[in-house]
Amino acid sequence: MDAVQDEVFRGFVAARGHALIRTAYLLTGDQHLAEDLVQTALERAVQHWSSIRDVGAAEQYVRRTMYRENISLWRRRRLTELPTQVVPEPRRERPAADPTDRSTDRMVLRDALMRLGRRQRTVLVLRFFEDLTEQQTADLLGISVGTVKSQSHKALHAMRSACRDLAPATGGER
Repeated sequence: MDAVQDEVFRGFVAARGHALIRTAYLLTGDQHLAEDLVQTALERAVQHWSSIRDVGAAEQYVRRTMYRENISLWRRRRLTELPTQVVPEPRRERPAADPTDRSTDRMVLRDALMRLGRRQRTVLVLRFFEDLTEQQTADLLGISVGTVKSQSHKALHAMRSACRDLAPATGGER
């Protein structure tokens, strides 16, 4: 990569890096995993930077790489439970949130989003945060439109159940 391309790449990362990390955070639910996901996508982008002509195409390339890498993560089945001698306390239900408190609403929504599986969370992020169509989401993830629809339906149902106090924002009943 020559000096001009290097400078363009650095400018792209400086301009779009935070937006990419926000999206990656929604996909992974963890700041460190999000940063790793963006770094992996940027590493792949820099390898092909000379063939990327437009900064808009660069962002699309990086985002597609992030989504696909995230899919690879959910396909790799890893044991995340560790045996322990002490059973942790069960999570207690939070008291009803004040609908006017936006920060509480965000925390409730974030918790509900993070309870979803990777596939459902990715479909919701692409459909409603990235504003992609069902067909675009299916093409990007390499799954059928029917799978996108069923995963969206199940994920939204789970979100509505978890966010009963936020029902108007999630389309459910109070």
